[in-house]
Amino acid sequence: MKNLNEPSQVLPANEGGILESRLQRRSFLQYAGAGAAALALTAVGCRKDRGFTNDIYGVTLDFKDDFGVLNYAYALEQLEAAFYTQVSNNLAIFTDSTERAYFQDIRAHEVAHREFFKSVLGTGSIGSLTPDFSSIDFNSRTAVLAAAKTFEDLGVAAYNGAGVRIQNAAYLTVAGQIVSVEARHAAAIRDMISNGSFSNLSELQSSGLGADSANGLDGALPPDKVLAMASKYIKTKINVINL
Repeated sequence: MKNLNEPSQVLPANEGGILESRLQRRSFLQYAGAGAAALALTAVGCRKDRGFTNDIYGVTLDFKDDFGVLNYAYALEQLEAAFYTQVSNNLAIFTDSTERAYFQDIRAHEVAHREFFKSVLGTGSIGSLTPDFSSIDFNSRTAVLAAAKTFEDLGVAAYNGAGVRIQNAAYLTVAGQIVSVEARHAAAIRDMISNGSFSNLSELQSSGLGADSANGLDGALPPDKVLAMASKYIKTKINVINL
């Protein structure tokens, strides 16, 4: 099975087209506004070899500073990008052209997020993770939608829960810009599963994702809980220190 984080120089044909038209060589200002540009400039001056991968011990996420949080986000974006790339290779399961277009757009967003963190982190990034999607039937629309719902709801809760750990205002701005897009994905997926259910926070609350339906708040989960829930979809061992 291929790595989640494919080198940007050697992308599958369907993914390469997206990057060439929507992401490749695009400035951070174009991608996410002034906040992303500030993030990139700050990171360039502060890169450290903080993330590392070992074939035996896996990947280590060091949460002692903002770079640990960025690598955490990068790991989750690797997972989502890999999932949606695989879905996009079998769009025939969706008979509705609108649904097919939605998944192509979501795939483009997740690839952009992954490549953004990879570029910003540079030599401080963790290595490639290997997915485990053996529990997902990619020939079933129902199974794919259920998995997409899991990834998007968990992604939103992950970004919300990580926000309190971010010290740099520019990093926090970009995290806010990305989590809002993830929430759009979650709403679209929910509506494909059941029309009109896109804003159902009570279901989110009962699923253990930390939502507060009474106060209209989305979920927020700490990294250790998010990684535990995501672990079934990742073969690479993920170690956490200084959490």
